[in-house]
Amino acid sequence: MDSPPLKNIDIDVALRTILEGTATETGEGFFKALVKKLAAALNTHGAWVTEYFPESRRLKALAFWMGEQWLDGWEMVVDGTPCERVIDERCLIHIPDNLLDIYGNDPDVRAVGAASYMGMPLLDLDGKILGHLAVLDLRPMPHEPRTQALFQIFAVRAAAELRRLRAEAQVREREQKLGRLVDGAMDAIIELDQHLQINQMNPAAEKILGAPAAALTGQTFTRFLAPDSREKLARLIIDLDTRPEGQRYLWIPGGLAATTRQGGSFQAEVTLSRFDVEREPFYTLILRNVNERLEAEQKIRSLTVEAEYLRAELSAVIGADEIIGRSGPLLKVLAEVKEVAETGATVMIFGETGTGKELIARAIHLASRRRDKPLIKVNCAAIPATLIESEFFGHEQGAFTGATKKRDGRFALAHGGTIFLDEVGELPLGLQSKLLRVLQEGEFEPVGSSQTRKVDLRVIVATNRDLQACVREGKFREDLYYRLNVFPIQLPPLRERRDDIGILAAAFAQKFARRMGRTLEPLSEDCLRRLQAYNWPGNVRELQNILERAVITSRDGRLNLDRALPESVNAMAGAVTNDSSTVQRVHTAKELEELERNNIIAALKSTEWKVAGENGAAQLLGVKPTTLSSRMKALGIERKR
Repeated sequence: MDSPPLKNIDIDVALRTILEGTATETGEGFFKALVKKLAAALNTHGAWVTEYFPESRRLKALAFWMGEQWLDGWEMVVDGTPCERVIDERCLIHIPDNLLDIYGNDPDVRAVGAASYMGMPLLDLDGKILGHLAVLDLRPMPHEPRTQALFQIFAVRAAAELRRLRAEAQVREREQKLGRLVDGAMDAIIELDQHLQINQMNPAAEKILGAPAAALTGQTFTRFLAPDSREKLARLIIDLDTRPEGQRYLWIPGGLAATTRQGGSFQAEVTLSRFDVEREPFYTLILRNVNERLEAEQKIRSLTVEAEYLRAELSAVIGADEIIGRSGPLLKVLAEVKEVAETGATVMIFGETGTGKELIARAIHLASRRRDKPLIKVNCAAIPATLIESEFFGHEQGAFTGATKKRDGRFALAHGGTIFLDEVGELPLGLQSKLLRVLQEGEFEPVGSSQTRKVDLRVIVATNRDLQACVREGKFREDLYYRLNVFPIQLPPLRERRDDIGILAAAFAQKFARRMGRTLEPLSEDCLRRLQAYNWPGNVRELQNILERAVITSRDGRLNLDRALPESVNAMAGAVTNDSSTVQRVHTAKELEELERNNIIAALKSTEWKVAGENGAAQLLGVKPTTLSSRMKALGIERKR
């Protein structure tokens, strides 16, 4: 009969047997070798090693050797078994005999007819139970300190392997999670070696660079960068290498200009970091293609500027009068507007200040195929010479002092629509050549940019100057003049359409009365006569201003022209007798012109020839300085030296 277990065991031989049997094995192979050799060395009926799941108090066999055969898939709940004490007491448990009497309700013990048991918990470094190692025999298993020590040694060895497997599984899980994280990232992630060659990259990087990782691995990453971005990256890597451990990461201000394998270009936001493996530096680049975002931001900026512009235009247009009148000269202009509106041709509107050039431009735009797109207005005389190019064509951030952000110009805002250049004769010569290029080629460069922008728009210009004379004087380019003067429209001054004065005056009076919440009587014959007696150097705009003053000072529903009209007109009206039988003398156009001339000279003398500003002649006459200057030129009024 075989000797009982743990008796007459050569510890050295047993130790060598177990070591040799497990030295070349890992994982499942290690545990199978361990329990089989352990059972043979200790001369027991069986041996097994398990993994413990505390949430269900279950043991699952990693290797189970019993009666010269393997038991696969063995699991059990520890409650009511000899293994329960091992788990709960967290120490070696040795039951040398009478196991069946103690645990007769354990079906495994009863089925085998076991007599003795020894088990040892397998602990993690923090004391957490990972599983247990156990042997069982059909005979008594006497207490033997040396063999218990041997058993404990291999329990520790089994615990070490189990810890290694747990750690390996955790590493694999983390790697899988990291892989899913990296592969699922929208940003491109690229690992570079010390020579900046691509080691590995995620699918987003394959997409952004336009090629699979297999085709790009080993290639130098800088080939995908613009020259200035290569230099920028090289400088930043030098900076990164000088930083202490734990601070080797940075955000690249302004990003990098990159290209795809197919040659397409894009702007990328980039973060750069460094890590070392066996004293070799590696770099991680995280890139995001921001072309779509930049385009969206540019579109938002354009729409914002356009909305602000249109809000300003709307404020100016709300309540604005339509083109009112029925005189022959006005009907001729409206017929020309109808003819040219749908053609898309460039239109040049000539006319004195205040004749309604902007209204005609708006009428052309609204009758054209571009009516659903914006009409962008630019007063060339109101923009400082130093800023006019930026206003026309826009600028890049930092293009000049004060250019704190990128801005679209009026030509970009008018894309698809119409641009109206008022007072085009005031354009500097330097800008005239650039305007000519836009008209001829439909392209321009914003200030501070080397990129050419295409634009599709219609151009309408207006002027109160004699541009042919400006061409002769070298103040206006001849080629630009002929390029703009495709379809000229000459607006008549108000003095040439006196039949419209009454209609316009009535419309203006009612508009201002509604705005001020007042009720007015219709224009009287006396009011109409006095209005028609004036020569209107400021044209329709001056008529509008005078009617607004007349409504403001109105009393009892009657317009007050005494304070609104110039004194010369009131003097003429006062000279007429109240006798209805007396016929008023009709003044000739020459007499009216001379009367206007004398009135302007009187105003200039009273202000010591100060035209504009506070207490200037223009303010005294109730007209704009540009209107007064225009009339002075027309009437030949000059200060004698």
